[in-house]
Amino acid sequence: MGVKLSEIIIKKPIEFSDLKNKKIAIDFSNMAYQFLSSIRSPDGTPLMDSKGNVTSVYVGIFSRVSNLMSQGIKPCFVFDGKPPLLKTHTKEEREYRKRVAEEKLKQAKEEKDLKSIERYAKQTSRLTSDIVNGSKELLKSLGLPVIQAPSEADAQGAYLVEKGDVWGFASSDIDCLLHNCPKLITNLTLSQRRKLPSGAFLKTTPEMIELKDVLNNLNITQDQLIVIAILCGTDYNKGIHRVGPKTALKLVKQYQNFDDLFKEVKADFNWKKIYAIFKSMPIMKNYQLNYTDIDEDKIKEILIEKHEFSKERVEKTLQKLTKKDKSQSSLSKWS
Repeated sequence: MGVKLSEIIIKKPIEFSDLKNKKIAIDFSNMAYQFLSSIRSPDGTPLMDSKGNVTSVYVGIFSRVSNLMSQGIKPCFVFDGKPPLLKTHTKEEREYRKRVAEEKLKQAKEEKDLKSIERYAKQTSRLTSDIVNGSKELLKSLGLPVIQAPSEADAQGAYLVEKGDVWGFASSDIDCLLHNCPKLITNLTLSQRRKLPSGAFLKTTPEMIELKDVLNNLNITQDQLIVIAILCGTDYNKGIHRVGPKTALKLVKQYQNFDDLFKEVKADFNWKKIYAIFKSMPIMKNYQLNYTDIDEDKIKEILIEKHEFSKERVEKTLQKLTKKDKSQSSLSKWS
């Protein structure tokens, strides 16, 4: 879901060429849900092989991630670990909404309402352990590092950027900024053409958000940014009724003491517990960013033999990747 602060966050459009030869950590689950939502059959169902295994994420990885690699971008992937206990309620709410969407999808199919089918099908997406494990295997076969975070990927990704081991963190959510991430890249793994409800297509380009610019523009501290997010609502709490980003910004400037602020807005939650999550999320410090050569045989085994991808398309993409690899230095020299 992510924190909704877009209206007060400065974003700067960038080109894919600006990211050439740069290591970018990518929030896997955030990317995977994009693929599950957008890469579907005409009737709204996710792509599947003949055994019923959902392949939408593998399609996305092999097409869009391969495209990033062919443009000289050096991606690595951060996977979510165990979420904080306070996120349990949020996960339960999401699961409830999926079940409601499934019922509405069933009705839409009976009524042959194509627009509703497409709408509700996207809301039923689930990222299973099989998809996660299969994705790790595919990414490693592409020679890309996979990092398993002990908790939230946002915090782990922020740490990678802070340490200077990667240039930026890619996600459609801004939550990593609350974990002190210096650079956030949005729209990196989206299709470069996005279909609007009207049927028209909009060109999608990456955008960069720099934390220092956000804080300077808003004239606030990192702690105040966290409090603004808590006031508006996070994955760990519902926001204060009728308090949006602009109102929250005014409040953190008006009240120097956060206890007084949350007392004034009559918060029905312990703000300090939520604040502590962003300040002390568990992260793994003993990680390795090892880029290796592409394992063509393994990729063919996963995609063609196991999930029935088109042999011609897989080989065509591999030819592009390996040609690019050989014309530059070996992927193993990226680390």
